[in-house]
Amino acid sequence: MRMMAVIDRDLKKFRRNPLVVAMSVLMPVLYLLILGHSFQGKLTGLPLAVVQGEQGTASRQLLENLRAVEAGPHTLELYSMVDQEEAIAGVRKGDYKAVLVIPRDFTRRVTQHNRPEIGLFLDNTDSISSSSIQAAVTGALHAVGQDYVTIREQAGETYQREINLFRKVDYFQSLVPGVVIMAVFLGSLTTGAFNLVMDRFLGVDESYMLTPLTKTDIVGGLIGSGLFITTCIALLIFTISILITGIPFNHFLRQFFFIVVVIILTTLGLLSLMFLILGRFNHPRIVGILSGFLNVILFFPSGAIYPIASFPSWLKIFARINPEAYAVHALQCILFKDVGLTAISNDLFFLATFVLIMLTAAITTFNRKI
Repeated sequence: MRMMAVIDRDLKKFRRNPLVVAMSVLMPVLYLLILGHSFQGKLTGLPLAVVQGEQGTASRQLLENLRAVEAGPHTLELYSMVDQEEAIAGVRKGDYKAVLVIPRDFTRRVTQHNRPEIGLFLDNTDSISSSSIQAAVTGALHAVGQDYVTIREQAGETYQREINLFRKVDYFQSLVPGVVIMAVFLGSLTTGAFNLVMDRFLGVDESYMLTPLTKTDIVGGLIGSGLFITTCIALLIFTISILITGIPFNHFLRQFFFIVVVIILTTLGLLSLMFLILGRFNHPRIVGILSGFLNVILFFPSGAIYPIASFPSWLKIFARINPEAYAVHALQCILFKDVGLTAISNDLFFLATFVLIMLTAAITTFNRKI
């Protein structure tokens, strides 16, 4: 079959470039390690300087509440200071994220219910850290003066009980679907249409044009070789990510089958999209310019890092036509919810439709001329 000859030629070219294979594997793994350890899902160890102006009961209770936050969720790291001006100067220099000042009359005002106040000087240039510190201090302050007793249910009282429908997923594990899709994107970028661009740049693409190969043979062959290489890379990245994060499987064979299907459909869709975009270019520099742009507009609005529900309305509209958004959602359902085909049927249908449209467009618009 003529298409198989194209696939074989392309695979031989790829084997001669082990550096490309290594980078395609290394970059998603580095993304998992660096991003996973940089964000960690929640903020911890935020330095908070405390200037305690008095040693009253309310003041001590406030500090105990803050130390509980420091010892429990580790959101804060407390530093005891004497000089208020020195503490504020530390915030300006970046030594602390905030300064908490407890005034001399704090306990008296708490006892008299006379609008007790504390001062919280925040480094508001870091809005995420300052918001977390503000929330922690506010919670500790509201608990001042309250007696901690064992909760006893009484008639007439309303209680909220939180029930998790699925097992706990930490932030590190939640990055795995995005890592797999990033591996698919990088593989789609460095195979398929990219090889055609390189052939044109080196002037050897005439070897295709002087043969009886049809447009379908050329496009299908290049995409077929890219599919094989990218799927292997994505599955390798998936295996490494599972070993690093320790995601458990309840129904391994079923889950793995669905994961392979999602990877194959996503790879075919992205390879066809790349062929449609890059099929007429003849310089690899164009690929380098477009790669960063395409990665931003496809990966970041995919829901791999931030939930799509929190996107602005215009970005939600784009997410509805973003193939990576459907791929990430499907992988999240398979890995973390252990759901059946029904829950991911819409994702698979969109990806299959996207593949059909992009592949047809790539073959139709391909120019088989020297």
